[in-house]
Amino acid sequence: MTGLGVDIAGISMANPTMLASGILDETGLTMLEAARAGAGAVVTKSISLEPRNGHGNPSVVELPFGLLNAMGLPNPGLGYFSGEIAIARGAGTPVIGSVIGSTGPEIAEVAIGMESAGADAIELNLSCPHATGFGAELGSTPDLVEAVCGAVKDVVKVPVFAKLTPNTSSIASLALAAERAGADAIVAINTVKGMVISPEARRPVLANRVGGLSGPAIRPIGVRCVYEIYDAVDIPVIGVGGISSSDDALEYIMAGAKAVQLGTTVSGRGLAVFGEVCSGLSKFMDENGHMSISEIVGVAHDE
Repeated sequence: MTGLGVDIAGISMANPTMLASGILDETGLTMLEAARAGAGAVVTKSISLEPRNGHGNPSVVELPFGLLNAMGLPNPGLGYFSGEIAIARGAGTPVIGSVIGSTGPEIAEVAIGMESAGADAIELNLSCPHATGFGAELGSTPDLVEAVCGAVKDVVKVPVFAKLTPNTSSIASLALAAERAGADAIVAINTVKGMVISPEARRPVLANRVGGLSGPAIRPIGVRCVYEIYDAVDIPVIGVGGISSSDDALEYIMAGAKAVQLGTTVSGRGLAVFGEVCSGLSKFMDENGHMSISEIVGVAHDE
């Protein structure tokens, strides 16, 4: 759509919407479908060096205001998943490889594999709240974030995006650490740590007890985090968390996001949501005389 094109660290996108990691990205074909449905880029499932089974069931709880999940990052491992990248690239839409690991060198090894498989950029999952030894445990402090980002930047040539956790006292400090290490963009936010208890069973519903909350309930948290990060760093910010309409996307964009990721809403409404959000963005731009999305990025910071 005219005026919706964006560039994130050299990655050209036809529009600012992206399929978030963890939703309809288990195979190349599902990512291909998302791209053909209108996503400006797609992010793969978080992939580890070796296969992971994840947590047992129940692993997902549907709530009136979102989803609480503790999947445990199940995935087939780098060796199997590499072939899915080529399939996903069939639409000509950028494919971002989400990677996980228990150490910086391990994550770097997965990133090398993703780059070799054809990923246009790497997204470091430094923020999953429900997989012991992975995700948020490696992204909990500025020193850890800087170390992991630096380890990956040393070995890949494609852009590196750091996906940060909101479960911290200062997400801006984590973003600054990623920027110092050479990260090319920040992705904010991942899910918010939470729990649901069944009064009848008198115990947590999820097998893992604790999970990550996504969906509409976390949008105000995500918008606040993007707003703070935009003030702190000079690299692009990608907003994610509870986006299901063009107005939701505009909140993030005006807070400082150059692009946005859609996840939970896709699982509920299907892939048509990408076209709906883009149509709404285009209508807003036409009605307000904007020629480019860049004209409204961060306008909520204007005096």
